[in-house]
Amino acid sequence: MALLPPVEHFQSSSGVAIYRLPLQLFPNDFTGYAYALEGAGPLTLVDAGSGMWRSNHDLEAGFQQLRDRFDVRFQLADIERVIITHGHIDHFGGLAFVLEKCRAQVGIHELDKRVLTDYEERVIVATKALGIYFERAGIEPALRQDLFEMYGFAKQHVSAIDVDFNIEDEQVIDGMEFIHTPGHCPGQVCIRLGDVLLSADHVLSRTTPHQSPESITHYMGLDHYADSLRKVLKYSGIRLALGGHEDPIHDLYGRIHAIRASHNRKLERIRLIMRQQGAPMTIGEISRAMYPDVQGYHILLALEEAGAHVEYLYQHGHLTIANLKEFEAEPNPAILYALHK
Repeated sequence: MALLPPVEHFQSSSGVAIYRLPLQLFPNDFTGYAYALEGAGPLTLVDAGSGMWRSNHDLEAGFQQLRDRFDVRFQLADIERVIITHGHIDHFGGLAFVLEKCRAQVGIHELDKRVLTDYEERVIVATKALGIYFERAGIEPALRQDLFEMYGFAKQHVSAIDVDFNIEDEQVIDGMEFIHTPGHCPGQVCIRLGDVLLSADHVLSRTTPHQSPESITHYMGLDHYADSLRKVLKYSGIRLALGGHEDPIHDLYGRIHAIRASHNRKLERIRLIMRQQGAPMTIGEISRAMYPDVQGYHILLALEEAGAHVEYLYQHGHLTIANLKEFEAEPNPAILYALHK
């Protein structure tokens, strides 16, 4: 079991006290953060953890640390507003638990609103799209079934939750400036507080945030993500970025350039794999060549990551469909991609 880091306090140039609350989100020692904001209007919690494993316990323990270490007088029951940065379960899964403890208003970007208000519908639609994707990626039926079971497991404990207000791009609420940054998730927002950016999962300190094809979910895909990275680069004067995972980022702009370079390397890696293969390939074959050692749930993540980059290359004219007549004639055949000559 991972030893969590302590709660940390940061101060923005706009006078907002930002408290970073560490949470163990899943049993595999996957750690993330919620943020308590004091001085940005009503007492605000940004993200709520996964609601699974130790996440709820860690959230309450974080508020206890605030009282013990920082002499902060508020507790979880005093939260008046919850902002969900994006519709991934490790950020909103604990929302029901939080709302049992306090009477807070809930806000999220409208592109992710349905994840909260119509969760069952969203899962059904996403699962259907994922099944189509698996077929087009050339994934054999037995593996498809295993991937579906892994995909659905973490979603069984979540129920629909009302949303009180929508978050819009460039909206300012109580000094919090919201920046819509789709790509990793359709409704992903970053929150600027003076010289501090809560970057959620848009920019992380060590890893390049996971990408999934837009063919599965609108407003995702590498093109949207690249546009959103360029968008954040235009915001000057950000001294510190705090992500939904990993370490504080003291050079946001350098980190964005490093993430862009990482994706360019992945795109070139796919082209190299296809040149070495010398024959058309499915996304499933490309994924196995890129990530030969992955197991379990990481097989699904690898398929989505590879697929997002293949989709980008196809959209930008670097790839072509080699079995176009089969694609035209059959309901949903596996697509064979070839380098465009």
